[in-house]
Amino acid sequence: MSTTAEYIEFVCEQARGAWDVRYKKMFGEYMVYINDKPILLVCDNTVYVKINEDTSKFLQNADIGVPYGGAKEHYVLDIENRELTLAVLEALERVTPLPKKRAKK
Repeated sequence: MSTTAEYIEFVCEQARGAWDVRYKKMFGEYMVYINDKPILLVCDNTVYVKINEDTSKFLQNADIGVPYGGAKEHYVLDIENRELTLAVLEALERVTPLPKKRAKK
């Protein structure tokens, strides 16, 4: 099952705050960008965030899952909890670098 258009729109609506929010379809699933930084991975109508020191402050008791085969484990974010979502996004937006520009072939 892949992520529905309605669900990705809901995720983006929950993430809207003081940031520019957009998403990009990737291999049938989605990456959500906050201020052009890749922050949320949305697969099978589930929102995933990287496990690191910054997310562990908020999500140490959250479920852990693998968004797709071969991926590292990620926290599963309860996107319906808007207060938690905004806190996690704020923490990740501060520490996530902008993607490097790739040279065109």
